[in-house]
Order: sequence, then structure tokens, then C-alpha cells
Amino acid sequence: MNVSGAEASDSQRQQPTQREMGNEMGQEDFLKLMITQLQNQDPMNPMESGEFMSQIASFTTASGMDELQKSFSEFQSDMRSNQALQAASLVGRDVLVETDQGRLPAEGELTGIVKLPAAVGNANISIHNAAGERVRTLSTGEQPAGDLPFAWDGLSDDGREMPPGDYRVSATTQVDGEEKGLPIMNAASVLSVTLAGEGERGPRVNLDGLGEMALSDIRRVQ
Repeated sequence: MNVSGAEASDSQRQQPTQREMGNEMGQEDFLKLMITQLQNQDPMNPMESGEFMSQIASFTTASGMDELQKSFSEFQSDMRSNQALQAASLVGRDVLVETDQGRLPAEGELTGIVKLPAAVGNANISIHNAAGERVRTLSTGEQPAGDLPFAWDGLSDDGREMPPGDYRVSATTQVDGEEKGLPIMNAASVLSVTLAGEGERGPRVNLDGLGEMALSDIRRVQ
């Protein structure tokens, strides 16, 4: 009796089953990985549907799981809902977006951040009304590189109270004798959230004074 031959034959018969078990574990691990990825993704920088489905497609091609892509198409709507729920938590909060438009509330201040790529001897933050007239200039003095918060109390340079509403904010500094513009982030309140439509990347937020913007346009939550 050829024992070694019989053992080899048994081993060969077992191999497909072991490979199948390996595939099953791969499927389970992949499902867990993708679900975890959905739950923990950054709501302000959500994965695009195309990118998400590309990951699924590459895995189904490698493992031959034709059913996986069908089942994960159902996860797309769940993913959008999850993003919307995360975005909904921003309603009523102030966020920072890269724009020169700011709103002076009836009570409170117009606030934002000037981004300083390098230390400056002084930066001027100018506030302009809807007519384009400069109503206030804030001088910061010497500042190190980094984010420089600012707040405008609504008073003009001559001490008059400016009406609540929309204003344009700009910031400049002197570099080698030339005036250079500085990037601005203005604060705005999140009024509502709109669900993503077909082909859109993530929800959109309605910001007070700025209108509708992509969730990914938000740079910081205050």
C-alpha cells in the first residue's frame, strides 16, 4: 500500500476546501474593514462613491466574489445617510471656511483667522462694506507664523457702529517693500445640511451669509 501517495491524494482533496476557507475569511475581513472605514471616515472629507466602488471592484476581481459588489451598492445609500447624520451635528455651530466674505451679526463680532506663512512685522486686516468702502482696518503688530485669530466689533475707524450684514475681509502685509495678500478664513454659522444627490460627494451645508457650500469646504469647527 502506497501510504505516501494516499496522503498526497488526501492533501490534494483538502486543498480546495482550505482555499475556500481562506476566501471566506478574506470576504469577512474585507467586509469588516470596509464597514469600519465607513463608520470612521472624516465627514468633512468623505470617500467618493467612485473611489469606494473601485476598492470593492478590485477586491471582487481578485477573489471572484460577484455578489459582493451588488451587496455593497446598497451600502452607498447607508454611507450617504451616515455622512448626513455626522454633518447634522454641525447645525448651530460656527465653522471656518476659506472665503473673504464674513457676516457681522446683530449681536456679536465678525470673526476669522488670517493664515501667516511666515512671521510678519505687521499685518493689516481690512473690512469693506457692500459698496466696497473700507470701514475698518485692524493692525496686528508683530506676529509669528501660524494662524492669527481676529475679531471685528462692528465699529468703523471713526467709531461709528456699522449695520449688521455681509462684509468683505482682506489681509495684507509688507514683504521686501511690497504689499502681499494673506489667506483668510471667516467664521460662519451652519444653518442646515442638505443630503448628497446622485454623483455628489457628501452632504452640503447652508452657512449663514455664505449660502450653500460643500462639507469639504469647511476647514475647522469652532
